[in-house]
Amino acid sequence: MNHQTRVYDNIFELLPTEQNPTPLVRLNQLNPMPGFPLYAKLEWMNPFGSVKDRAAWALLRDLEERGLLTEGRGLVEPTSGNTGISLAALARARGHRLLAVVPNKVPQEKKILLKIVGADLEVISDELCPAPGLGDGSINLAKTHAKASPQKYVMPNQYENAKNVEAHYTTTGPEIWRQTEGRITHLFVSLGTCGTVSGTAKFLREKNPDVKIIAVQPTEGHDVPGLRNVAQLGVSKLFDAALVDDILEVDFRLAYTRAVELCRHEGLLAGPSSGLIFEGALEIVRRDQHGHGVMIFPDNIFKYTSNLVKHIPELGAGLQP
Repeated sequence: MNHQTRVYDNIFELLPTEQNPTPLVRLNQLNPMPGFPLYAKLEWMNPFGSVKDRAAWALLRDLEERGLLTEGRGLVEPTSGNTGISLAALARARGHRLLAVVPNKVPQEKKILLKIVGADLEVISDELCPAPGLGDGSINLAKTHAKASPQKYVMPNQYENAKNVEAHYTTTGPEIWRQTEGRITHLFVSLGTCGTVSGTAKFLREKNPDVKIIAVQPTEGHDVPGLRNVAQLGVSKLFDAALVDDILEVDFRLAYTRAVELCRHEGLLAGPSSGLIFEGALEIVRRDQHGHGVMIFPDNIFKYTSNLVKHIPELGAGLQP
């Protein structure tokens, strides 16, 4: 592979590393504090469109290296969309199948994308983000498949697998440190499986213990796929509270309005989770006034158009002749 000419032998060589990072782009129109530059790390520039490419690749390679993906044995994983899309695309390109157990509230766009990249879907009645202790919820159902048919399925389990954290410790953290030349003072992230926040924060804290880690959570009752607030974090065994300085709660409706503002004023086609992170970053920018901030923007807007129209109805106006 040659990152200079951008010529690759296969899609796997395009996955992010310190030598091939996702871009950092400075916000110019929407940042009220010139003395506190804010940069967006555009994770939708990963080959399969989200930050989850990093964890999915680490999970898949681990299963292969341990010999757990034998002939006739595929993967099963609960997902609210992005991990499933990344995992299915990577797995199919390696000759493996994936059964994705998906909550019915996941946007239709994500369900269709899962089928496009080759996942088998089992759509069930569950919370928007898979959660434990809910009877036949998607996490428990995926575990049941893996336990009942071990010759057919192995479950990577993104919510408990340390490879999820390791992926960000070895890629996202080093990329940000190198791209900012060590100037980063604040990292802004959302909470989901918590692999991103734990892995990236661990690396950055080892480089500079004074880097502030800011997690942004949506208000309860939200419909931002993939995100959790602290009350929902029982699903993940990867969250390390000692690594987080502030947890900000943001009205989930702002996730959608801020996403549209980023699209219209910065040319960043950011999804709602990015909008939520941006709103949290603005709070800290106004509070601290000086710093060098990096926001991890997990994915783009294209998978959420139906949700956007629901929350911002005027976007649906004038679409019919």
